[in-house]
Amino acid sequence: MQNMNRESVLEEVKKRGSFLDEVSEEWKDDKEIVMAAIEQDGNALEFASNRLKADKEVVLASVKKVGWTVCYADETLKNDREVVMEGVKINGQELYYASPELRDDDEVVLEAVKNKGLILKYASKRLRADKKIVLTAIQNDKRAISFISDDTLKEDEDIKKALE
Repeated sequence: MQNMNRESVLEEVKKRGSFLDEVSEEWKDDKEIVMAAIEQDGNALEFASNRLKADKEVVLASVKKVGWTVCYADETLKNDREVVMEGVKINGQELYYASPELRDDDEVVLEAVKNKGLILKYASKRLRADKKIVLTAIQNDKRAISFISDDTLKEDEDIKKALE
């Protein structure tokens, strides 16, 4: 694949985003090619250059499509509220990849536990004791009760009802 020209690479990734895995490093670092690959297949972020994995526009394009690809993002973007929020809206599991600061962000954690209750496990200790977040997590998955950090919440009437 080394002898392909830019236009042929661009055309191919528009048909099959995962083709990005088969091209030279030069094309994996070409923003237009990477964006075209992600447009076709959000998972193509995996094959982008490290420079583009640190580009917020590129990462957001991928995360908005598939959510979970925030795991491929540069560490700086794992502390970017907008990027992580987009990921947890699609898949709460993305909280696992978030920075400690965002694991302590009420809105980010609440959004994450709405669609994956067990992800409460990765919330900050403070938020694992927050009634609203714990209740939302338990309503999504009763097993989340094992991750609360304040045992007195287990005696709360709303929590008990949610566990019934």
